[in-house]
Amino acid sequence: MSATKPGTIALIAAAVVMAAALPVVLAETDTATSNGTQPPLYFPLNPPGLCASCHGYYDNGHNVRPFTTWSGSMMANAGRDPIFWAALDVANNDLPGIGEWCLRCHSPGGWLAGRAAPPTGSADGCSLAGQIDGANDDFEGLHCEFCHRMQVNPSPPAGQQPVYYENGQYWIDDTSCAMGFEPCRKGPYDYDMVQAHPPHPWESSQYHRDSDICGNCHNVTNPILTLIDENGIDTGVPMPVERTYMEWEQSSFGQPGPGFLTCQNCHMPDATHDPAYPSIATDINRTGDLPVHQLAGGNAWVPQVLKGEYPNLARNAEFDATTAWAVETLEASATIEVGVDGTVQAGEDLAIGVRVVNLSGHKLPTGYPEGRRMWLDVAVRDGAGDVVWRSGAWDPATGALARDPQLKVYEIKPGIWDLNGSGECSIADSGGNPLFHFVLNNCVVLDNRIPPAGFTGMNDIETRPVNYAYPETSPGSGILVNYDDTSYTVSIPGSVNGDLTVEAALRYQTASDDYVGFLLDQALDNGFPDDCIPRSTGLPGISRGEILHDVWTRYNRSPPVPVAAAAIPVTVGLFADGFESGTTSAWASTTP
Repeated sequence: MSATKPGTIALIAAAVVMAAALPVVLAETDTATSNGTQPPLYFPLNPPGLCASCHGYYDNGHNVRPFTTWSGSMMANAGRDPIFWAALDVANNDLPGIGEWCLRCHSPGGWLAGRAAPPTGSADGCSLAGQIDGANDDFEGLHCEFCHRMQVNPSPPAGQQPVYYENGQYWIDDTSCAMGFEPCRKGPYDYDMVQAHPPHPWESSQYHRDSDICGNCHNVTNPILTLIDENGIDTGVPMPVERTYMEWEQSSFGQPGPGFLTCQNCHMPDATHDPAYPSIATDINRTGDLPVHQLAGGNAWVPQVLKGEYPNLARNAEFDATTAWAVETLEASATIEVGVDGTVQAGEDLAIGVRVVNLSGHKLPTGYPEGRRMWLDVAVRDGAGDVVWRSGAWDPATGALARDPQLKVYEIKPGIWDLNGSGECSIADSGGNPLFHFVLNNCVVLDNRIPPAGFTGMNDIETRPVNYAYPETSPGSGILVNYDDTSYTVSIPGSVNGDLTVEAALRYQTASDDYVGFLLDQALDNGFPDDCIPRSTGLPGISRGEILHDVWTRYNRSPPVPVAAAAIPVTVGLFADGFESGTTSAWASTTP
């Protein structure tokens, strides 16, 4: 199933120039994506706290019930993420009013209530209801009733599709259920009306078993700009921002057969302990058939920021659980192998090979392109454990990644075509400062992220590698390999101490120093206002870019998570004279 492109939108592009020489696109007050359910709802979404009394808390010591497991996730806290709010200010500055397009998925409750766009709301989030560290308000992100009222529309309006796969163009059931005077709560189960069943209206939904439901927010397409290729040709294809769903769709995970797995299989794994109850009712044991609402990706850092910054939420255990699940998800996403020649002579070069295999159902890494990255940290240590050579060192004191000549980083780098008359896709300004204007990006400089197994998107303009080559599994197969090989050449000092060990690690980081620094600079240079969102401790008195930089510094600068690691010993060989030293003074002093 291909992603459906956004329909005609009431936006006007204007070719004007900012002081920073960036193109500006001006938006009318109409929504950027007018497909799907539009606000306001006839039946407003009930707050998630209403579900907690039955579906929350721990199940006999096991953390499986939906409300409890969901509440620490980034899905639940999409409206609290400090990275999101700092980036939203930049987006609205670059394209006035575009923030409502972002809020569709980060605060769907607020968007569906009409509080995310004029005339009843604002695209900066200042009209959202509640406080950022409060419960049961617009900052709860993608919550219970939002997800469980999503549907494939059986009778869409003329010109619209029954289902969409991008840009939060979701359909919400806003009619009375056949079994009650409110909308059905949809889910993967069916019930015998004679036996136990939910006390609220319900409906069995295949949509909630399928990955299609995830495409709503995990395919993101620029509603204005089209993609310009490496040759400067406008492809006419709307600029892809995120393609996690499509990457899955083009993998063996997304195709019928023995390798098929849904998004839910990995991100909502079934509870395996016995018994497993989804609610306080114990009539039906769901062991092996209870999707635990972990909803964890690779973000192990922001949950810890929220835990520390918003104690009023009282979700410490839930945030810790999400962090642990994120680490587990990352550790299951890849393997790493390292190989060397068995022996090397002191004073000579050592050849090292590192292979990373992507085990996930999408590119590695995937999702939001800015600030996220994976890299190889490769070190050679002597017999005393001291570093002889290293590529990929990260400094916890500054948050900087050392840019050595052999560094391998897995990332996507979108940019702006012909910025300042450059005649190319630019990812930095004239001063060399990195740019992360995601709503203005219309080209891609690099995409070397590792494809998933069975990936067929090698020629798809929206998902193919860019300026990096992955071989086919066999000539003409049209399927790319799901691994990457990197070679290193290391000069071994003549004075090396004993045998060596080569260590290789794959690391993942949520927010890079370049990205956080860019968001701070944008806030300061453009005079962004102080954050308007209330919290229990009052308004912060600084901009969102400053808030992010502050928590980034205080919470260990988004420390990288070790995804996979391997090590191998290397013997330092003897020279012909029987001595390991390569210095002529050593030879001379021992010559008869």
